[in-house]
Amino acid sequence: MSLKAIDLFSGAGGLSLGAIKAGINVSIAIEYDKYSAATFKKNHNETIVIQDDIRNIDPLKLNIEKPFIIFGGPPCQGFSVSNRKTRTLDNINNTLYSEFIRFVDKLQPEWFLFENVEGLTNFNNGQTLKTILERFITLGYKTTHKVLYASDYGVPQHRNRFFIVGNRLGFDFQFPEPIGIKVTVGDAFVDLPKLASGDNIHELCYNSERIPSDYAISMKGESKVVIQNIVSKNTDLVLERYKHIKQGQNWRAIPEHLMSNYKNKNNCHSGIYKRLKWDEPSVVISNYRKNMLIHPLEDRGLSVREAARLQSFPDNFIFEGSVHYIQQQIGNAVPPLLAEAIFNKILSYKNVE
Repeated sequence: MSLKAIDLFSGAGGLSLGAIKAGINVSIAIEYDKYSAATFKKNHNETIVIQDDIRNIDPLKLNIEKPFIIFGGPPCQGFSVSNRKTRTLDNINNTLYSEFIRFVDKLQPEWFLFENVEGLTNFNNGQTLKTILERFITLGYKTTHKVLYASDYGVPQHRNRFFIVGNRLGFDFQFPEPIGIKVTVGDAFVDLPKLASGDNIHELCYNSERIPSDYAISMKGESKVVIQNIVSKNTDLVLERYKHIKQGQNWRAIPEHLMSNYKNKNNCHSGIYKRLKWDEPSVVISNYRKNMLIHPLEDRGLSVREAARLQSFPDNFIFEGSVHYIQQQIGNAVPPLLAEAIFNKILSYKNVE
């Protein structure tokens, strides 16, 4: 029997990729952004992709029987602690979690998975999270919630995300245990080609000078070439700044005379001009172009494929849109490996029904 799923606020499809790898059939995906929707359709042609505002959609008019699971991450800008300007109760994005609950209410799946930023846990002094949990309980779901760290599940990135898992079957769900192995930036990049600032080369050969890691082999799969080797072009001034930053350092290592255009450097956070460490997982790559994240060995920003590997997207995954929109899609995604670990744990309860 096929286990059908609906992916809400699907983005490029990180959660769906993890679900599919776990053996779940993603029947429908709903996404407002046209570029993210195009990326999803490009990589999951068996899924019906609806590109629309979710508030316009009647769940009962979707051509799907009661789904096994509904999952998704409502836009989280309003909850994020990094978004100080709009972290307020009147941010419209803060109300979109109600749309997720509406779909669960109308379609009554056996399970749901709700994903968001860690900032949701203390937003509005925790009242918003309390309200969300109470609404799920009212609908008959037993819930478990936790902040998980992607680097605990084989993703080469220190990325934390908040999850709520609920079911109507009475199970006391427990999140998967960490795998105990840390995958590093070097593991992710080892066989990828050397690049320069401004490169835009669709296909390149893998780097045969280095021995690929187990992680690199798993990301490569059956791919014969490395695709989407796109690096944002930086000015000569920015490239000169890069030269002064060692692995693990940030903008503070840049000489004063090269930072004269910054009126108030105190506004720079620690993630700006951060050079990644080869032998550790990456810092969060949420907006790796804007933050000027630097390759650990080369004086340039990250390529699309490198950022995708840090998120655990396989090398055959193709992103649609201009480089700006691609970078947003990658940065916003849930790492597929993290998603797969959660879905596999959910399916383990299916086997004991």
